[in-house]
Amino acid sequence: MKELIELSNKEITISRNEFLKLKGSIDTNLYYIESGSLRIFVLDESEEQTIRFGYKNNLIVSLDSFLTDKPSDLFIQAIKKTVVKVITKTQIEQFLEVEKNRILWIKILENLVIQQMEREVDILTNSPKERYLRVLKRSPQLFQEISNRHIANYLRMSPETLSRLKKS
Repeated sequence: MKELIELSNKEITISRNEFLKLKGSIDTNLYYIESGSLRIFVLDESEEQTIRFGYKNNLIVSLDSFLTDKPSDLFIQAIKKTVVKVITKTQIEQFLEVEKNRILWIKILENLVIQQMEREVDILTNSPKERYLRVLKRSPQLFQEISNRHIANYLRMSPETLSRLKKS
């Protein structure tokens, strides 16, 4: 992944609660998080539904917009002050002209797809305790980086339920 990150020649600092991407916009950049944390969410009527987090040393992308060059319903917002390296789609396309880089890129995309599938299983798992335990096992760092309020939203439970589960 180091080779991919080295493609970046631009760094952005995003203040807490500032948006990196808004609903309805096209974003064909891939972001490497140097510090801080971001969340990807959708707005369902008037309720936010967090679908993904990113924090230090993670890649984050509005994958639908990146792949289709079309607007996306996703928002990307800083949870705290965040510094990202920007890797453009053009830079990635040039990077992919080398065979060994294509293999790395396929692994990155496969990982993103697997993470999204795990996320879907989390949502479909009935018990809040099961959802909590699955995410805790898969991403223990999440609980150090992200506030309980955002994690509870991600897990589709109240902050009080999350608090109870963490204590038990």
